[in-house]
Amino acid sequence: MPDIVIAFFALGLLAGLVKSDLKVPPAIYETLSILLMLTLGLKGGMALHGHTQNLVITELLAVVALGLIIPLALYPVLTRLVRIGHTDAISIAAHYGSVSAGTFAVVMAMVEKSGLILRPETTLYLVLLELPAIVVMLWLHRYLSAKKAIETSPKNETQSSVLHEALTSRGVVLLLGGVVIGWLYGPTGLAPLTPVLLGGFKTLLALFLLEMGLVTAKVCLPLPLKQWRLLMFAAVAPFVLAWCGIGVGVWLDLPSGSILVLAALSASASYIAAPAAIRAAIPEANIGLAMLASLGITFPVNVLIGLPLYQHWVTLITA
Repeated sequence: MPDIVIAFFALGLLAGLVKSDLKVPPAIYETLSILLMLTLGLKGGMALHGHTQNLVITELLAVVALGLIIPLALYPVLTRLVRIGHTDAISIAAHYGSVSAGTFAVVMAMVEKSGLILRPETTLYLVLLELPAIVVMLWLHRYLSAKKAIETSPKNETQSSVLHEALTSRGVVLLLGGVVIGWLYGPTGLAPLTPVLLGGFKTLLALFLLEMGLVTAKVCLPLPLKQWRLLMFAAVAPFVLAWCGIGVGVWLDLPSGSILVLAALSASASYIAAPAAIRAAIPEANIGLAMLASLGITFPVNVLIGLPLYQHWVTLITA
């Protein structure tokens, strides 16, 4: 049986597909997302507590490089094989180079349940992979645009503000803040919060995935079959990208749990940070296409099919 939290995603997806009146109030969803990001950061910081002297800089740089290479590699695939315009290709490549916090939360729960070994800095992968793709694709958009148009366009200022917003976004602040707090205080200092935040992590994740199931159904109804190439890309890309993460993990000689997390993040696509950044920086991009691919197809493919398969692959390779 899959992890219990997956059942909540399936419930939300089913409720949305049959057009149930089930809803998660926006205020509750906002609270869930804040608590989830903060808890993930705290868990990572607690794992780092007392182990920062063992951080391997080359490992962290390799993860950042992965976040830069994936979107640049996907861009020609999207323009030549999927046959979408350059602007939308840049947008979608940025979404797939960035990562899904929801997928990260699910794979971390899987790793914990399976008892796989994690390096202390594994939680940092989410932060390290979230921003490089957005930054490099915004740069590519500016590079491909006419130089004169860039110099005279007010979008230069907008792109600078977007970069600032990305670096100071809620998710990044909560994750990094949680990592720092968890690292400074450790399990002993966080003991008063452990029953509520850490003990209730799976409950928070289950409710979050219930809402994600509802949102996924909304994005996919009706399914735009005229975009069949993009739908195929969104369904196949996760399995290819997962091997990129596995390859880097094996090359870095990471433990099985860290390899699985890196594979899952490589296979995921952003539906929070990237849409906000791209919408502001490249207003002519069709964000609906990116959301259809990342949230409508790739997220459920990863959660329902991909993650157990990636775990099987990692087990075979590291056995």
